[in-house]
Amino acid sequence: MKRARWIVSLAALVVLAGGVAAATRGVPESGGRFITDEQGRTLILRGFNTAGSTKGAPDTLPELTKADIDLEYRDMGTNFVRFLIMWRAVEPQPGVYDTKYLDKVAEWVRWYGERGYHVMLDMHQDLWGNAITPTGVAGNGAPAWATHLDGLPVDTDQPTWETYYLEPGVIRAFDHFWDTTGEHPELMDHYAKAWKAVAARFKDDPAVLGYDLMNEPWGGSVQGPRFEAGPLAALYRATIAEIRSVDPDGWIFLEPQAVGVNWGLPSALPHFDDPRDGAPRIAYAPHLYPLPLDLGDDYTAGSKEWTDRTIGWWRDNVLRTADRLGAPVLLGEFGLDMTRPGAADLVDRVVRLGEGMGAGMAYWSRDPGSWGPYDEKGKATPLVAAYARPYPRAIGGVPVDIRSEARSLTVTFDANGTGPTEIYLPAAGFPDGGRASEGEATWDAARRVLTVRTKTSGRITLTITPA
Repeated sequence: MKRARWIVSLAALVVLAGGVAAATRGVPESGGRFITDEQGRTLILRGFNTAGSTKGAPDTLPELTKADIDLEYRDMGTNFVRFLIMWRAVEPQPGVYDTKYLDKVAEWVRWYGERGYHVMLDMHQDLWGNAITPTGVAGNGAPAWATHLDGLPVDTDQPTWETYYLEPGVIRAFDHFWDTTGEHPELMDHYAKAWKAVAARFKDDPAVLGYDLMNEPWGGSVQGPRFEAGPLAALYRATIAEIRSVDPDGWIFLEPQAVGVNWGLPSALPHFDDPRDGAPRIAYAPHLYPLPLDLGDDYTAGSKEWTDRTIGWWRDNVLRTADRLGAPVLLGEFGLDMTRPGAADLVDRVVRLGEGMGAGMAYWSRDPGSWGPYDEKGKATPLVAAYARPYPRAIGGVPVDIRSEARSLTVTFDANGTGPTEIYLPAAGFPDGGRASEGEATWDAARRVLTVRTKTSGRITLTITPA
């Protein structure tokens, strides 16, 4: 047996062990809780991470234009963006916040807002920060002043970018941040206050849905439940308090540790109280990178079978965690090279997974290339056709079931009088718009949105077919 296949099989057994152990607890039927808009309607968010190109210079923003955003909407009807920002750019010096950088971010938010998008600001990090090596060849997120390696090495000759996490210097930088060394208790406080500065800047911006507190947290020398229930939970509690001191209404999105949880293993995140008046606005935002694909396999043959199993474990464990948190679910990242065999089938699989969970999603990422919706010349990749599906952008009630096909959409929900249901219909299956099985429907051809006003109470099954 080839070594790569052996690794996949062994890793799958590890995931299986975690999945079976977690399966001794019941799985909620669905998330049961949903992200809502200002009217109280359930939002089904669908979009992209914008974007990996922000990982360059300290204040780099996406290499996109207004025309790029308009093209994305025309082709796929997206209504959501997970917009990457960097701690190093927000707080370039201790306690000093770069208002010019935040103004640049605000300009992007305005562009998205004018097009009806919901923006989640994501404080992104990978491998701690670009100061982990003298030349900045790896890492993004944390500022240089918060990077303490204690002279420990970071070897730049790595087989994959993830293996940087195992370098002694990177581990020490994280250990200092989480204060497991006891030498830099100020760093988490700086991070939480940086988020306060961001929230203060955007609390009144209607396009900003909320804040993703940390991308793919890594515990350094502390891993697993000890990390999630210990240092990570402490950071989240402190940051929630700082954000709520200036913004009582924005949604706060929490990620689990990435290693293991991205593959389908359980998370140990505890419940978090939301000090705001009214219903909590804390959501769970895990990522999905099935282990067989993460190790280089395609979504075909035997690997497809294992991938589907790990996706099933991921779903069950995500719903258990969301139930413990009392939180709705948002899939913050998923994706793969769209030139690989089975890639479009995987996107279809994940979209249907989201429909079944009533969860929104953001594909990684909007950058041009084989992983994105368009290549370097602006030509659509297979992702565009796979992602362009009819879906309910906003539902005037609580979703029970969502099912899409190329030329039909069925949405079952318990109406609660919060407002009309808005449905995006792609041109490929609905060239002239759609008709609704009940209610009063209005077609906006420019936005490709069918607005349906139904009765304001009771269970409704709304079927949309081409006009």
